[in-house]
Amino acid sequence: MGIVVMRMLEGRKLVVASHNKGKLAEIADLIGPFGFEARSAAEYGLPEPAETGTTFEENAYIKAFTAASATGLPALSDDSGLAVDALDGAPGVYTADWAETGNGRDFGRAMALTEAKLAEKGAVAPGDRTGRFVSVLCLAWPDGHAEYFRGEVEGTLVWPPRGEKGFGYDPMFLPDGHDRTFGEMSAQEKHGTAAPLSHRARAFDRFRRAMLEHA
Repeated sequence: MGIVVMRMLEGRKLVVASHNKGKLAEIADLIGPFGFEARSAAEYGLPEPAETGTTFEENAYIKAFTAASATGLPALSDDSGLAVDALDGAPGVYTADWAETGNGRDFGRAMALTEAKLAEKGAVAPGDRTGRFVSVLCLAWPDGHAEYFRGEVEGTLVWPPRGEKGFGYDPMFLPDGHDRTFGEMSAQEKHGTAAPLSHRARAFDRFRRAMLEHA
């Protein structure tokens, strides 16, 4: 087998393949200290592509390559979700879809749906309620080349939800080794650079070490 060489960034401009202002701010904060300029796909007037993949990697690539091919610049995307062992990995890539109401997203509804499905499986004991948050960052170039950075955090699903911080399924996710849910933790606790805890922070840390510190 040959040695796989990671392609490095050459310029200082990136497209963030997202229309989510919060996600753009997170990524801009990450890459800003390294002298990179980040603009969102929305700023380029790009529509959101259909996420037709069946894995986090596939959906992250769809978003990143669509933006890269349209702008001629490297593009960074994130696809993330919750994978519950008792539900055979669901909701997985459909994590946000479980929150869809037809009039936006309701993650309180999504958490209740997750709990109902766990109850159907008889998953009551903590050992039967394990799962993980997964985040996959994809950096794609206009020629189709891509690099991936995956972050995961293991935990247990609790009920009822606890805490009003964070977003999504955070209030029902208790990370291993902790006695508070993500919904009870501050952003700094989850995303601190010294020892990243959240899935997205861990994926960002791998991206930073590989792509930014040597650019």
